[in-house]
Amino acid sequence: MTEQSQQRALVIGDGSWGTAMALLLCRNGIRTTLWSAFPEQAEELAVARENKRFLPGIPLPDLMHFSADPHSAAHDVDFAISVVPTQYLRGVAGRFEDALPGNVPLATATKGLEIETFHTPSRILQEVLGERDVCVLSGPSHAEEVALGKPASIVAASKDLENATLFQRALSSDSFRVYTHSDPVGAELAAALKNVIAIAAGISDGLELGDNAKAALLTRGMIEMARFGRTHGAQPATFFGLAGFGDLVTTCCSKHSRNRSVGESIGRGETLEQVLERMNMVAEGVWTTKALFGPESDLGELEMPIAAQVHAVLFEGKDPSTAVRDLMSRELSEEMEGLGQL
Repeated sequence: MTEQSQQRALVIGDGSWGTAMALLLCRNGIRTTLWSAFPEQAEELAVARENKRFLPGIPLPDLMHFSADPHSAAHDVDFAISVVPTQYLRGVAGRFEDALPGNVPLATATKGLEIETFHTPSRILQEVLGERDVCVLSGPSHAEEVALGKPASIVAASKDLENATLFQRALSSDSFRVYTHSDPVGAELAAALKNVIAIAAGISDGLELGDNAKAALLTRGMIEMARFGRTHGAQPATFFGLAGFGDLVTTCCSKHSRNRSVGESIGRGETLEQVLERMNMVAEGVWTTKALFGPESDLGELEMPIAAQVHAVLFEGKDPSTAVRDLMSRELSEEMEGLGQL
């Protein structure tokens, strides 16, 4: 019996990415409980052995178990991964406050910023569950492709190398490669901000602005993300790796990207309300955009021109074509301004 086959894991959140994470663990021989916030959903998963709502067509293995009870789900687990949308995370984490012991290694695979506090998922988990190292799992990894066993790579970012290595070994396989990383702040901020740029990329697609415009948008979006990270304690170089550049390319170009899809629909003339009404999954970039310019934001004097125009289009009714013209007519500047030494 291998070391991994003796391990027990918990994945909190039964969305598409949570289910894909649980699949990765089970395929490595780790007995995994997938926790759902809804008892009826947990029961449906157990009976159908398929996540029909979020990841249809993918059979769920016998090593995967299902629960809606925090205490039974977290009982005797060796590590846990939280995959709950940011705006619901604080409430869900509260349900595990007495269920998940402080010595259980914990990772987050959530990408966003909390609107009310401007806090990252790892910080929310620490505030609710108590101070502990929280490893950040991030990178270009659409659940639909990972679940099918198509190759993908992410980072496990933590100040604690032992913790990062634990999740690296648990998740890595011949189709899923995990690199350790020492900048969890940068990895987590990159994960949140790339979704905002993805909405802008979708708007560009909806307006049919072409390849040149989209390439410029991704490149300038990357600079914008790195500048934000530098002013918030991250290493700018992190944004040019898997958690930043890699995830940005995937999210801005893929047919699977919910954030890009939201932007494309808005670029074609729909309102945000119309788009969200028909979605059954969360587009984190919408709420990250709102958080960036909300009452708890700490942008200070930092300029984020692309994100600012996305916010204006989403929440202030600005015409997307006007937003593009305003971006193109900004005062001329130096390309790498505000990044410092990479």
